[in-house]
Amino acid sequence: MVFSDRITTPTQTITVSPTSPPYFSSSPLSTPSSSPPPRDSSLCPPPPAVILSPCAACKILRRRCVEKCILAPYFPPTDPLRFTTVHRVLGASNIIKLLQELPESQRADAVSSMVYEANARIRDPVYGCAGAICHLQKQVSELQAELAKTQAELLTMQCQQNNLMALFCMEASQISQEPIFPQHQEDEQEQVLYDNAIFSLDDANWETLWA
Repeated sequence: MVFSDRITTPTQTITVSPTSPPYFSSSPLSTPSSSPPPRDSSLCPPPPAVILSPCAACKILRRRCVEKCILAPYFPPTDPLRFTTVHRVLGASNIIKLLQELPESQRADAVSSMVYEANARIRDPVYGCAGAICHLQKQVSELQAELAKTQAELLTMQCQQNNLMALFCMEASQISQEPIFPQHQEDEQEQVLYDNAIFSLDDANWETLWA
């Protein structure tokens, strides 16, 4: 009877879910797949955070700076005064319109010209850059007149020097043309004078003898 009871008694099965921890979690014989190894944070540093700052134009205009903003390459966020000056004189819409009408290779020079014109207009609200141009032209005229005067003085000094050199050469040629008697000519002249003197003495002696 007892043997038959053992046969007919149902056995209980134990099921372990995949999410449940292993039965022997504290045992050193646990499988490696039970817990992943820790990763060293020094080997894989976190990527740097990218901070996108709007350009000075969009920041002053309080609008969103898109990726291909036409004003961003020429008005960086580090120099807001550059756009403020141009915007005060020309206006943002005129700046954008002028840049859109130009090829990309000429936009940097156009922005530099607009900045110069805006600064000149702020310094001189009446004439603007035209006043600066007139002032520079006046300086050029004064310098040209001074240069012409200096060239005239230099030409006068060159003429005086040429005259002095011509006079010096003339005097030197006159000195070279003066007759220079050599020593034997002087001796010949002295001999002739001596002979004449002796001849006159002989004549005087002959006259005394005949007398």
